[in-house]
Amino acid sequence: MGGESPTVETMWILAACLSALFAGLTSILAKAGVATTNSTVATALRTLVVAAGAWGMAALVGSASSLSAISGRSLLFLILSGLATGASWLCYFAALARGNVSRVAPIDKLSTVLAILLALILLGEPVNFWGAVGIVAITAGTVLMIEPADLTGLPSALRQGGSWLSYALASALFAALTSILGKVGIADVEPTLGTAVRTLVVLAMAWLIVAWQGHAGQIRAIPRRELAFIIASGAATCASWLAYYHALKDGPASIVVPIDKLSILVTVAFSALVFHERFTPRYLGGLALMCAGTAAMVVA
Repeated sequence: MGGESPTVETMWILAACLSALFAGLTSILAKAGVATTNSTVATALRTLVVAAGAWGMAALVGSASSLSAISGRSLLFLILSGLATGASWLCYFAALARGNVSRVAPIDKLSTVLAILLALILLGEPVNFWGAVGIVAITAGTVLMIEPADLTGLPSALRQGGSWLSYALASALFAALTSILGKVGIADVEPTLGTAVRTLVVLAMAWLIVAWQGHAGQIRAIPRRELAFIIASGAATCASWLAYYHALKDGPASIVVPIDKLSILVTVAFSALVFHERFTPRYLGGLALMCAGTAAMVVA
């Protein structure tokens, strides 16, 4: 990776892998937390946990005091990244509330391909032969992991809206934008502080929507078990974000994003163990292709 020392290169790859691990746990914990709880309310509560963790970490590493030194350009892109993140979260939780986690997760992973293409177009990050092979493999793997009935019903889902599939697709689009906007926003900002700033935007967005929809009164009625899962998913999200933006600070978005999306391995494993979801050979073949594509991009 250019003139980077082996230590720096190893650290951002390790951070990306940790991000994937915690992101995979987030999906499982979040699914358990929205069994009966409104998905928007759950998102808002999770964001409180993430914000507390992110700002606590920023204070711990001493970066919170440099908030006023963030340039206007960086602040703008961090805010835009936060808005895209909030939109992605809301759509993802709405999809989880309506569909199986093993069906929602692959659609969300389309953000990998979208982010790579945006990084190529907007950030000028090069894609060599193996990178192109990785893009094709990830795309093919994602398509295989989608049920044939969902593929044929895609046009209808997009026209009608409100289905888990349309929400999952919207989540993927906003997640891709999050990666690119965040990459630009943290160019000259300490990653932990950048994560904390973005979290405030997501926090404000989520609670404004809860208030607008009139769901604030539902918070007291959330079952304790679901509340515990929502809080745990927020803690996992915070850990994933901190690791992700440390990786994005030093590594190219076109490689960090695919590694992060390997969180689906964790999601699939726990879906089978916790929710007893079963997977077809087609689905597992798609998962293998997605992993192979990611490996090709890392090697490239």
